[in-house]
Amino acid sequence: MGKYIVKSLLQMVPVLFLISAIVFVLVHVTGDPVNLMLPETATEEDRAVLSKALGLDRPLYIQFGLFLYNAVQGDFGHSFHYGQSALPLVLERLPASFQLAGAGMLIATLLAIPLGIISALKRNTYLDLFISGLSALGKGMPNFWTGIMLILLFSVILGIFPVSGKGGPEHLVLPAITLGAGIAAQMTRLIRASMLEILNQEYIRTARSKGLLETIVIFKHALRNGLIPVVTIMGLQFTSLIGGTLVTETVFSWPGLGQLLVSAVNTHDMSIVQAAVFVIAIIVLAVNLLTDIVYRYLDPRIKYS
Repeated sequence: MGKYIVKSLLQMVPVLFLISAIVFVLVHVTGDPVNLMLPETATEEDRAVLSKALGLDRPLYIQFGLFLYNAVQGDFGHSFHYGQSALPLVLERLPASFQLAGAGMLIATLLAIPLGIISALKRNTYLDLFISGLSALGKGMPNFWTGIMLILLFSVILGIFPVSGKGGPEHLVLPAITLGAGIAAQMTRLIRASMLEILNQEYIRTARSKGLLETIVIFKHALRNGLIPVVTIMGLQFTSLIGGTLVTETVFSWPGLGQLLVSAVNTHDMSIVQAAVFVIAIIVLAVNLLTDIVYRYLDPRIKYS
């Protein structure tokens, strides 16, 4: 396992390099930031001076080389929109996104595991059909629509939760439900399919024939093995939550990394975009590695070579 972890960490280097190159090129081909930073009345001389100050007058490969050299040292440049270094600003917003993503994943897990187990145990009954229909509905609803509907119902009509912003726990409820609903739907269907397959295995019938309590059979023997494919979804979905909270954070004005990235794209703030994507890439790679380690814990038969 130790060798596998070291090998995985080394493999992150070319992946991060490739991601940085793609983001760098895309940011530069989408427009000239000098035009956004200067007023329309600026002269060509003003544009040339600012372009030289930002290093944009150099060839693209030299700009990219300087970007990599500075990025290795944790310097992604200076945000002209916020007037400070890009990386500290990104890291400052990251805890809010982690809080939102963690709450969304917690809600998804608390909903999906019992619903998936019940749906598998009550296969082809009206309860199973109801849960399956609910899962399909939850999977088909876009996040922005779910968020708006929750705001209209629980904030505007009932006045239970605040409309937007970040404050106490009550501010977290609606955006977390918005994020967790779609993931819960997907996880419920996966847990149901996994449990149906495992409940027909020979060792489950043997455990039942020994007179073990049904709860022990389900939660100790069946659920642990049934969670292996679910861990994959949880790992992938958590990373997508970190990078994909843009819509939800915008709808609820949640001051996280997603809202910062949207603002940076709109203002063409290259330093913020590059730093945010780089940090998100590291998180994705780290969570994928952690997922592999959890696999090994859930099923010791899994070997990494």
